[in-house]
Amino acid sequence: QVQLVESGGGLVQAGGSLRLACAASGITLSFNNMGWYRQTPGNKRELVRELVASLTSGGSTNYAGSVKGRFAISRDDANNTLYLEMNSLKPEDTAVYYCNNLPPRRDYWGQGTQVTVSS
Repeated sequence: QVQLVESGGGLVQAGGSLRLACAASGITLSFNNMGWYRQTPGNKRELVRELVASLTSGGSTNYAGSVKGRFAISRDDANNTLYLEMNSLKPEDTAVYYCNNLPPRRDYWGQGTQVTVSS
């Protein structure tokens, strides 16, 4: 059974930074294309950053344009964990953040981690 457990969210002031983690079990992240997604109330989940299996960091150019230059994705294969480094946070980054396959699998969604950015 696949479990993806997100952590690292919290309350931060605008301009601050957070590092989210996605600990995986039942799946080897290095064999899968993965993504970080976010969702705000009343809206669909959107892809924030993606990372193809052949890379450990950097991702591709396919990401939400609003996070360009601010969010970085990486993977620790030894710990089977996916990370999202978020810098220069803005109030509009407030959302619940999730990791999942790319494209996402319905049965892989975890509980997410709440990120709240105050102005």
